Amino acid sequence: MAEVVLSSLLPVLFEKLSDAALKTIARHKGLDAEIKKWQRSLEQIQGVLTDASQKEITSTPVKRWLNDLQHLAYDIDDVLDGWVTEAMQSESTHDSEEGITSKVRKLITPTCCTNFPRDTTMLAKLDDISTKLEDLVKEKADLGLRVEEETRPRNNNNNNNSNNRRSQTSVLNPSSIVGRQAEKDRLVQQLLLPADEPCDQNYSIVPILGMGGVGKTTLAGLLYNDVQVKDHFELKAWICISDDFDISVRSKEIFIAFGGEVKEEHKNFNKLQEALRDHLTQKRFLLVLDDVWSESPENWKTLVGPFYTCSPGSKIIVTARKDILLKKLGYNSLYKHLESLSDDDALSLFALHAGVRNFDSHKPYGEGIVKKCKNLPLALIALGTSLRTKKDEDSWKRVLESEIWTSPVEGEVIPALRLSYHDLSAPLKRLFAYCSLFPKDFLFDKEELVLLWMAEGFLQQQTPNDLIEKRLGHEFFEELLSRSFFQHAPNKESLFVMHDLMNDLVTSVATEFYFRLDNESGKNIKKMKLDKYRHMSFVREEYLAYEKLQVLKNAKCLRTFLATFVGEVEPWQHFYLSNKILTDLLPKLPLLRVLNLSGFVISELPESIGTLRHLRYLNLSQTHITHLPEKVCNLVNLQTLILFGCDKLTGLPNYFLNLKNLQHLDVRDTLLSFQMLLEISKLKILQITLSKIYVVGLEKVENGVHAHEANFSEKKLSELELVWGDELHDSRNEMLKKEVLNELKPCQDELIRLKIRSYGGSEFPKWVGDPSFLHLKHVSISGCKRCTSIPPLGQLPSLKELLIEGLHGVEVGLCFHACKSFK
Repeated sequence: MAEVVLSSLLPVLFEKLSDAALKTIARHKGLDAEIKKWQRSLEQIQGVLTDASQKEITSTPVKRWLNDLQHLAYDIDDVLDGWVTEAMQSESTHDSEEGITSKVRKLITPTCCTNFPRDTTMLAKLDDISTKLEDLVKEKADLGLRVEEETRPRNNNNNNNSNNRRSQTSVLNPSSIVGRQAEKDRLVQQLLLPADEPCDQNYSIVPILGMGGVGKTTLAGLLYNDVQVKDHFELKAWICISDDFDISVRSKEIFIAFGGEVKEEHKNFNKLQEALRDHLTQKRFLLVLDDVWSESPENWKTLVGPFYTCSPGSKIIVTARKDILLKKLGYNSLYKHLESLSDDDALSLFALHAGVRNFDSHKPYGEGIVKKCKNLPLALIALGTSLRTKKDEDSWKRVLESEIWTSPVEGEVIPALRLSYHDLSAPLKRLFAYCSLFPKDFLFDKEELVLLWMAEGFLQQQTPNDLIEKRLGHEFFEELLSRSFFQHAPNKESLFVMHDLMNDLVTSVATEFYFRLDNESGKNIKKMKLDKYRHMSFVREEYLAYEKLQVLKNAKCLRTFLATFVGEVEPWQHFYLSNKILTDLLPKLPLLRVLNLSGFVISELPESIGTLRHLRYLNLSQTHITHLPEKVCNLVNLQTLILFGCDKLTGLPNYFLNLKNLQHLDVRDTLLSFQMLLEISKLKILQITLSKIYVVGLEKVENGVHAHEANFSEKKLSELELVWGDELHDSRNEMLKKEVLNELKPCQDELIRLKIRSYGGSEFPKWVGDPSFLHLKHVSISGCKRCTSIPPLGQLPSLKELLIEGLHGVEVGLCFHACKSFK
């Protein structure tokens, strides 16, 4: 915690307090003397943080002092951000064309600063901050905190050592997994042979039991990807169960994973079970149910009920920490619990990840560390990786003699994992702690997580630059991945998961700044003091009532209001949010920087959304919104707007261009009118996520110049659909349409799918069918009634699928000639 305050929070505050623009604001508010006093107090506190970082492990009072300091740092940052936002809004009013940059680097003239209010609420807040700062300065002496030089090397994520670590990966090939070959061979034979004991089903259970971190999932993955196993089963599926044993949800996941197609009728659980039964009939399958916590035989029997029609020899691999469920089901085989690695294998695994070739000089310390890790693979990998850049013996000795091994800790957090966390640099500690907002088995998307980190201000640099911050976020994520704080999701290499024990660890270090509302915490939420929590998340439910969240109206310091979900959301799933949460609750959370309402059946947002002036990240993906309220344009700090899958959105606000700080706009799978696309393109600094784009209303484009302004040639799309509407035909209009289509030529680098509908020209421009589109596989041209010729689509080198229909003016022979080389 001390390092987080020292290296992540205070430098940002010092930079803001020293900023010339902010000093101008403070001077016009008559508060420049107060600002200078804050700086002096923080400088005194900064000097003792190195000492505090060493004492917080064993001293509860020091830990409390650090927490109070972090809360105060948040309060100061909120005040300063409010002043900067007022300046931006005022400047925007005076100059609607140029606006002001997000970091207020332009000169702020007196005309936009003289009207700042000095109300009693603001003055009381400033007095409160000043008093708390004075108290913290006095208390540091009472705690015996002294100014000291750092005694251990700090991680620098821009140095060569860090780059070497980032080149490592947590995805291990089978040859790098130490000490599990015997277990794998035994279980492979068990999977390939009939059931070991008599049973009345065509399938049997293959259990992998053992304590957390012992490598159950890793072993299951080895079996799942074994060549013999792959060839033996017709169907394979991997499902993570965890502690949420929702039979309906898990049944749908199993059905989909086995290749079934969920239909509207499958909302009925009985129909779903019938479909799953029919799908598995006379098929031999392998199903992995990873991390099973349920001990209810009734739930289990309901889940596997449809499996009775499968072919004999089907197997279910179950990974679990306990065998209570298996015993209740009557499985009395002498199955073995997966044990920790042998001493030799554990030492080898540790040495492998520590990257030590000559292990002899480190062996005494290494053996001691391995013993303290209790030979658990997860602990050995995480701690070994943290020592990869520390070749000196003193570093290994400090790890072996750390007080963390004996310090008390709640829950089942393994000391070795706490040590690996303690070894992280301050920025990484903060980014990791943020992940406590996500539930166990959450599927992390790296891009989305980096955007959240940016919005929270965790990646701010002395030279503000969005691209630099994003690149830094990616590097930080890769660092956490290489240290096994994240792992690749099974069967989903583009997504990531966090091991249960890592989730326990991140929950333990998040302390009082992060709150994850789930079924367990929801029971006691009314008794909790939420006034100081800064970041909050909740799991989407089918019906989320206002009563469940109304207690948050007192959580006025919240910066994060984040909807999450375990697994992947399927098209048939619908989540309903009480409108009162939007109209009554959100306006009471004025400091929000992140608001995620994705996946809810929301048709509109209230105008009060415009009062959330600190907001940097707004996610409305896969909602039913038809428009954005005009007040959204008041969100001058907004960096990220996600409208992915908003298929009912028909337009953008009139003053959309006022969002000068908007950097990331995701409009994948959202139907865009050409006018919307043109407005978006005017935001020059915007990075638009347009991998799949559908543009309608092209008949309304009056000039080819307007189409050119859309700048399609620089947009790397994977899917593009262009649609014209019907209108009166004349030769001039026909030429205009060809000119428009010519200007809409996309970048050829990544285009895979192209659809052109109701185009009114008699011929296509040369780019349609050009062989430079190397990756174009699917082409559809339909309803182009006036076309008399077809482009040379046969020249496309990767074309796999072609649909041509409704081209009444094209002769069959010409069509064949244009496509004759298509295979």
